[in-house]
Amino acid sequence: MQRLKDKVAIITGSSSGFGRAIAEKFAEEGAKVVCSDIRKNPNPQGFEDDIAVPTHEVIQKRGGEAIFVMCDVTKSDQVRSLVKAAADKFGKLDIMVNNAGTARGGKLFHEFTEEDLDACYNVNVKGMFFGSQEAVKQFLKQGKGGNIINIVSTAGLGGYPRQAVYNISKAAAANLTNSLAIEYGRDGIRVNGICPTYCRTGLARELYDDPGLMKVLKDGIPLGRWGEAKDVADLAVFLASDESEFIHGDLIRVDGGERLSRYSV
Repeated sequence: MQRLKDKVAIITGSSSGFGRAIAEKFAEEGAKVVCSDIRKNPNPQGFEDDIAVPTHEVIQKRGGEAIFVMCDVTKSDQVRSLVKAAADKFGKLDIMVNNAGTARGGKLFHEFTEEDLDACYNVNVKGMFFGSQEAVKQFLKQGKGGNIINIVSTAGLGGYPRQAVYNISKAAAANLTNSLAIEYGRDGIRVNGICPTYCRTGLARELYDDPGLMKVLKDGIPLGRWGEAKDVADLAVFLASDESEFIHGDLIRVDGGERLSRYSV
């Protein structure tokens, strides 16, 4: 359908998981994609079929336009350079997908270390802050609006046990999404968040490979399965397209009803 024809999009954390699926789907829909990550090659723990091929090369082989820019989203100067590289290469920026994220879990609150807290805060909060800030600057400079999509989590909507540092970082990401929407809607800059539950990506590989835990988590989802990266990518395309032009400041669950099941009998 080419719903994103001639749009220019940056996707952080695009070497694997949600970011890779979003980048590939955006390219299929006609976008020029700037792939970015701290590593060019996919996470070897991922579930991608073409695990040995970098995301931008997959897109190029399929006839799409894509480049790769190395970027640590916790470093403001690197994020600034990332946005500049996109504008220099393609002449503009239309869509910023703040996807880069990390997780720490498996401990009770009092067992987490300062290193655990810093890891989640720096990537999940500062990374999204810097990405949004540089995108907004570019959008305002262009004067034609823009689109920010933040990959949050259902953990940003309510806590889960044994992952307190991750929960609070994602709650901050959710609040940041709302704050941006309030401040920049009148500039034509739409901002929304996607909140996935447990999904089959490299980040959740350890959980998925534990049969007992995987079953417990799956049984808590009314639709009876884990999410796939494609589920998130499909929603990202919709939010990036003109089809969602009146959706703004929302935090949309992609969870198979998992949040609802907490209140079921």
